[in-house]
Amino acid sequence: MNAFMSESAKWSAPPQSLSLESGEVHVWRVDLERPEAVLEKFWSTLEPYEIERANRFHFEKHRRGFVVGRGFLREVVSRYLKSEAASLRFSYGAFGKPALDGDSRLQFNMSHSHEVALLAITEGREVGVDVEHVRTDFASDEIARRFFSVCEVDVFNALATEDQVAAFFRCWTRKEAYIKAIGRGLSQALDAFDVTLAPGEPPALLRASESDPARWTMRDLEVGEEYAAALMVEGEISTLDCWHFSA
Repeated sequence: MNAFMSESAKWSAPPQSLSLESGEVHVWRVDLERPEAVLEKFWSTLEPYEIERANRFHFEKHRRGFVVGRGFLREVVSRYLKSEAASLRFSYGAFGKPALDGDSRLQFNMSHSHEVALLAITEGREVGVDVEHVRTDFASDEIARRFFSVCEVDVFNALATEDQVAAFFRCWTRKEAYIKAIGRGLSQALDAFDVTLAPGEPPALLRASESDPARWTMRDLEVGEEYAAALMVEGEISTLDCWHFSA
């Protein structure tokens, strides 16, 4: 287990038939650098507005990453719905959180950083996921004081120097997973609620003015030595399955 995670997720190949029972959560991982044939397939599934967004990127690497991320989302969700990836239509909440059009109870959230994207899927309850590429230069006291709560900053500053980078990214990903789960995105001040971050302390939401912490379950996800990731789900988690996407 690496220094950034308190729980390990074993990434395996998904089953041929996908379904979600009450309490189950599925998290999918994809490497954003995909073969040209996969990229072309994903391009063919995008809606015009998604193609327009892709073409706005100045750098080819970023354009390819966006196409893979959106194509990956469409491909995986279509497997649950037993539909065509290109047929999916999305709507967006007041703060930009995507959802499926129609009556589907499938809920999902996606995050990407550097060369990895994660997609969390549940049935009928809110979910948020965040992955971050670990940068030691970003994990500073100045950034912590700017974005973390007073309680979190106190915990962060009390840690040994060698523990602070891991604690910083535990805090950051847990907070991002929460604001994504509640659908508020960056409109929600990161210093307005508390999460755990100390080494060995279970991931948890400790305080939130807009939501009862007992309503949520938080987990860390093992993505790799260079990444930190967290999952937030409404209600209890009976089973957490982690699938590695390949195409």
